[in-house]
Amino acid sequence: MVELLGPAEIRGLADELDVRPTKKLGQNFVHDPNTVRRIVELGGVVPGDVVLEVGPGLGSLTLGLLAAGAEVIAVEIDPVLAARLPRTVAERAPEAADRLTVVGADALRVRAADLPAAPVSIVANLPYNVAVPVVLHLLAELPSLRSGLVMVQTEVADRMAAGPGSRTYGVPSVKLAWYGPARKVAAVPRAVFWPVPNVDSALVSFTRTDPVSGVDRARLFAVVDAAFSQRRKTLRAALAGWAGSAERAGELLAEAGIDPKTRGEQLDVHAFARIAAAGADRGPSRRAGLASAACSGTSCWPCSSSSARC
Repeated sequence: MVELLGPAEIRGLADELDVRPTKKLGQNFVHDPNTVRRIVELGGVVPGDVVLEVGPGLGSLTLGLLAAGAEVIAVEIDPVLAARLPRTVAERAPEAADRLTVVGADALRVRAADLPAAPVSIVANLPYNVAVPVVLHLLAELPSLRSGLVMVQTEVADRMAAGPGSRTYGVPSVKLAWYGPARKVAAVPRAVFWPVPNVDSALVSFTRTDPVSGVDRARLFAVVDAAFSQRRKTLRAALAGWAGSAERAGELLAEAGIDPKTRGEQLDVHAFARIAAAGADRGPSRRAGLASAACSGTSCWPCSSSSARC
């Protein structure tokens, strides 16, 4: 029997460890067992799944995942929390302790070789300030990931799941769509967290499918970064730096079957793929390549979830 953590237990652990949740690390701990159970259920976790959890904190969701029979790989950047988590599990779920592995690392730096097994899904309450870069980095680094359910700030959830034409559609929407469909599945009330955040939260699910064919991810991401770097401009103007000139951008857009007067927020990931494929005979500019790296899973730490690119 797994004993989940409630408000009193969360506060007790925090006092024991002298933990003061920090905004820098995005630490807001879930203390409601029913919310934990709902997250695990919506995540589709079944016995035997190898699940990656990022930012387990004091262990609320970790215990819920273990209760569902999963093998949990928990990546925690805070050394104090990482050291305490195995003991918390041993105390509250002794029969499940051997199904937990804690990796003390920054999720934005973690590599497949750092993990003891290949996770099939990610279920996590992500730090709000790096949620999108973390998801994109892990999808790029871990091809074994087939699905995910992440709790993020509502505004970030809207951007992750938005479709073309939406006010919130942008770089995160397109890049996540390259891996597969995403949708916002549920709102999460502020009252289930300690400390109570000053923003609303939501759950976003995504499923990995076959990548958009015929185009390299880095090339496509460079096009996306360029297209949204100046949202008010037409694609002919916005892609001028990437293509080498506005005239060349217009030619590539025409080749891709796209009106050069179109704006980036009107295109889906397949249309961006056609643009990238049309420009495959030329390497992306250095500037475009560096912009793509910011959110393609190469080096995401400088990005914030509120930035134009993320």
